[in-house]
Amino acid sequence: MTKEMKLKITNTFTNQLPADPNLENSRRQVLESVYSFVSPKKTSNPSLIHVSDEMQQKLGISEDDIHSKSFLDFVTGNTVLKGSKPFAMCYAGHQFGNWAGQLGDGRAINLGEIETKNKNWAIQLKGSGPTPYSRSADGLAVLRSSIREYLCSEAMHHLGVPSTRALSLSLTGDEVLRDVMYNGNPAHEKGAIVSRVAASFLRFGNFEIFAARNDIKNLKTLTDYTINTHFSHLGKPSKEVYLKFFQEVTHSTLEMIIHWQRVGFVHGVMNTDNMSILGLTIDYGPYGWLEGFDFGWTPNTTDNQHKRYRYGNQPNIGLWNLYQLANALYPLIEETNPLETILESYKTGFEQKSQNMMRSKLGLFLEEETDINLIQSLEDNLQASETDMTIFFRNLSEFRKEHPEKGIDLMKEAFYVPNEIKGELLSNWNLWFTNYANRLKGETTSYDQRKEQMNKVNPKYVLRNYMAQLAIDKADNGDYSLIEEFYQLLKTPYSEQPNFNHWFAKRPEWARHKVGCSMLSCSS
Repeated sequence: MTKEMKLKITNTFTNQLPADPNLENSRRQVLESVYSFVSPKKTSNPSLIHVSDEMQQKLGISEDDIHSKSFLDFVTGNTVLKGSKPFAMCYAGHQFGNWAGQLGDGRAINLGEIETKNKNWAIQLKGSGPTPYSRSADGLAVLRSSIREYLCSEAMHHLGVPSTRALSLSLTGDEVLRDVMYNGNPAHEKGAIVSRVAASFLRFGNFEIFAARNDIKNLKTLTDYTINTHFSHLGKPSKEVYLKFFQEVTHSTLEMIIHWQRVGFVHGVMNTDNMSILGLTIDYGPYGWLEGFDFGWTPNTTDNQHKRYRYGNQPNIGLWNLYQLANALYPLIEETNPLETILESYKTGFEQKSQNMMRSKLGLFLEEETDINLIQSLEDNLQASETDMTIFFRNLSEFRKEHPEKGIDLMKEAFYVPNEIKGELLSNWNLWFTNYANRLKGETTSYDQRKEQMNKVNPKYVLRNYMAQLAIDKADNGDYSLIEEFYQLLKTPYSEQPNFNHWFAKRPEWARHKVGCSMLSCSS
């Protein structure tokens, strides 16, 4: 099979890091090991739903391969490539702010790395059966969550947001029992597997578990491997390089979250085990996109009461998680001051980068002290009137400083309840458009230049939850046309794409409280 697909499998991760000596696939605490060897569960009647042509090409997989049984068996776990050593990673994490102890890859199995064009891609099957880290779960995934991950990871990449990628989406032919809303109503659903790809799937939690167990030897082994493999430009591991490593992780984490805020993405489960050491968006569970702009919104039913992972709190949670990573790396550095200095730089960096990001969304290329007030008053107005974030900022590129009085008309399709824009709220909006027009007069760019630049950072199309749910509903009936349509649409989310203009629309009212469209659980 390896010969047929012409894939060069490497195992740098398993070759260089300590393995769990116990080869049984039994739930247990795994000590002094970075991973456990485990094979994917055989699927009864697999079928391929969709393949990312981009990732297919990046991995050097041919069209003939895609249509072969060997490819299907590879991406559904029925065949392990010759030379591959499948494994599940051991890691820990803080979940909703509380230490959860050992977690690990409970429903993801790593197949190894594919080397192509001098680059290694780690490939992983999500939903391919139990591992030693599955605890009481079955390690499987269902079609609805797999569609959401498949489409969103590719969409995020094309939005310019650092993300893991997806290669394929497949049905297993097996049924999986799930309680979607955790309300005592389990039902059988179609089983599915996403093959996902990244330079690495290492998380903050991989480092936390060794620090928590005072296993400094393996903490150093893992950190040195990570630096040598993914941060080799920093130099050979040393205390100084460990600090540089932490600085880079801090920077990439901040950059990622700034992108989330820019496009209105809410991750939903920012536990430390869901934080990539490479600053990639990882683990697409109960995520969501802002429909009405709301700093307090979370898509996660589990988080509904405390809203820890709400949109407006994501930057703070990023910092909190970095504190946990700093604690984990401390035994290698043994100094708190340099770590705290790096963490402080995150706070000041966020303030500056956030303002710059908002300036870019507003088409402001010069920097003025009054910008912070203009941004704050805009956010206050957006919060006070249920306003579609994506439509508002996209339409704002058509605003003309010569006619501020037309601003409110420009935004009519962005307001969910246009009739409520009256009285004081209408006055506040008109005042803001006047102030915005005056601010634009201080810019040197032309209308066309500003519009072009704004449309490069304000997407026209995002994977709204109701869109994903429509694709799921059709796929449940064997119709995968919307998966393909959204896959193509979201490849160029900043382009006008007139044929798809019907997806540039507010969330329909039927989706306001529908399961899968407004709130989601962590159910796979």
